[in-house]
This record gives sequence, C-alpha cells and structure tokens, in this order.
Amino acid sequence: QVQLGESGGGLVQPGGSLRLSCTVPGSIFGFGRMGWYRQAPGKQRELVVAETNGGRKNSADSVKGRFSISRDNAENTLYLQMNSLKPKYAAVYYCRGVAAFSNAQHWGQGTQVTVSS
Repeated sequence: QVQLGESGGGLVQPGGSLRLSCTVPGSIFGFGRMGWYRQAPGKQRELVVAETNGGRKNSADSVKGRFSISRDNAENTLYLQMNSLKPKYAAVYYCRGVAAFSNAQHWGQGTQVTVSS
C-alpha cells in the first residue's frame, strides 16, 4: 500500500505564504492526476489544485492566482505554493495521486494549515 507524505503546514499570518510538499514513494512518474485537496472543520473535502489526464490543471476559483502546484521529478515531490493566505483557507491539506499501474487513489495523512493573526 502506498501512502503519500505531506509536510510544510503550520501557522501563518494573513497575507503570508506557505509551501506544502508531497513526497511520493518510489518514483513520481508512477503517479498521474496528482494534486492537493483540503478539508476545513465541518466541511467536505474539496479540490484545491490538481493535474488532469490531459496534462492541464483544475483548480478552485477561490485559489486561482494565489495557489499553484509544481513537480520536482528529481526529488519525487509535488509542491503546493500558497500565497496571500487568508483565514478562510485554513484547513487540513491532503495530497492525492493516482497510481498508473493499479489506477488506485493514494492519499497522504494531511498537513494542517492555520491562518491567524
């Protein structure tokens, strides 16, 4: 069983930035449609930014222009860069990837992002 490893969460003031990291066991080339999701207290898990099968990206309207994802293939890592953070963005952020061989979804344990002054 494959579990992705997230890190980089923490406490940040409004307007600040964070970069979350998602490390993939083995090789990141074995995963497609990788992306980030989040779940705030009392709310459903929702898409933040994710890759598509066509090599494009889907993102929530609320984070366009603020959040972006990128791959570092050498480090087998997917990043989520978050800028201009607001309290409404506070949530547990989860990394997800789809294994190319099994087509199974794999999730990380989540990393907490708190935005507060």
